[in-house]
Amino acid sequence: MTTTSPFPASFLWGAATAAYQIEGAARADGKGPSIWDDFSHQDGAVWKGHNGDVACDHVARMPQDVAMMRQMGLQAYRFSVSWPRVLPQGTGAVNEAGLGFYDRLVDELLAQQIVPFCTLYHWDLPSALQARGGWQTREIADWFGDYAEVLARKLGDRVKHWITLNEPQIFTTFGLQAGMHAPGLKLPVKDVLQAAHHAMLAHGRAVQVLRAHCPGAQIGFASQAPMCFPSTDSPADVAAARQLTFSTGALGTLIGHALKLPAQNVLNGAWWLDPIFHGHYPEEGLAFYGADAPQVKPGDMELIHQPLDFFGMNVYFGLEISTASGKPAVVPAVPGAPLTGFDWPLTPRVMNWGPRFMFERYGKPIYITENGMAAKDWVSPDGHVHDPQRIDYVTLHLRQVAAALASGVDLRGYFHWSLMDNFEWAEGYKHRFGLVHIDYSSGTRTPKDSAAWYSHLIESRGAGLLD
Repeated sequence: MTTTSPFPASFLWGAATAAYQIEGAARADGKGPSIWDDFSHQDGAVWKGHNGDVACDHVARMPQDVAMMRQMGLQAYRFSVSWPRVLPQGTGAVNEAGLGFYDRLVDELLAQQIVPFCTLYHWDLPSALQARGGWQTREIADWFGDYAEVLARKLGDRVKHWITLNEPQIFTTFGLQAGMHAPGLKLPVKDVLQAAHHAMLAHGRAVQVLRAHCPGAQIGFASQAPMCFPSTDSPADVAAARQLTFSTGALGTLIGHALKLPAQNVLNGAWWLDPIFHGHYPEEGLAFYGADAPQVKPGDMELIHQPLDFFGMNVYFGLEISTASGKPAVVPAVPGAPLTGFDWPLTPRVMNWGPRFMFERYGKPIYITENGMAAKDWVSPDGHVHDPQRIDYVTLHLRQVAAALASGVDLRGYFHWSLMDNFEWAEGYKHRFGLVHIDYSSGTRTPKDSAAWYSHLIESRGAGLLD
């Protein structure tokens, strides 16, 4: 067995969660409602009428959960803050009880020698701000900046890693265009693109605030951009996969068709990442969206294009691209190909090529801020949760992370999604992504076999992973 590690000693091993998915305490201690509180209580919005009112009861069980992280050997923990827990109206008066929860969480993490990575926004917009226009109004950039300042002043002396937005491609497309996520709107693409522009303005404003109040902090952005990988290592396949990864029209159309969405959507990377990292929208995207492209005011692109320290990639699967037919094409899955519990394909090679393409184009250090799989887990009669497929999935993907590192990509860490089973948005509690099993009736935590495996992997820094 290999005893040396393909991962540098500085590589961070962690796990991730999101506030609405785990916290519960939906109406406790002065918290205001979020769009997900509202949406999950609408008839038919979420599978079997599930909601996040209690979820994993993390607010009440936080010290226990942090102790569990320490027992697993986690070196870092990515969490998000519930905007309405801190600012019940989205702006104005601070809810000190809500802010105090995150203050205690950070202290607990540091006491257990776990590095906190704080995400400002993971989809739970205050209902009060949605009533004022939400992401459809430019004012949200200032609202988000004010919110960021509250957190920076309270936590910035201890939190040194910040992420502004999580997967804006998803919360705009699914929440504002498809009506599948909160707030459940079905807006014309022109309005969706304008809202996306406002989200990028909010990102830029938050970066400015964090820079001003958290000197020396590392600040990034977490993207869920569909990515492609070459079927072979041939130059033609690699070039085709790279080109399609950064396409606006072709990739968006392809993904939109698969999800029964309009071809003009924002499910792509370059439309978001080029403005953030390069300061301009991609020409191909502007041509594709045409008259529906957003209104850009003087100074907007300068605000969006703030210097960042890292790029967060959320990676679950990718599209295999081949030029064997003479032109680029997606390789169809063969009957019986492996699928996760979410029916997502098993495509670990995207974890090598995706970071390679992103590092080539944007040149920023990368953290894998989410990666994991849904499975149908349960507690066995022996009291354990046996999830060998999750161990296989993570092994296969981390081997490709090692390959990306070997190719020269500056990869700084890996956050497994998720620390624990949780509320999976419109799918409710159908899917289990966690390293830790949650009994939602009792709140009992049961670390799965994968948690023990991951703990050993962290302890060895990945030694033996390539055997």
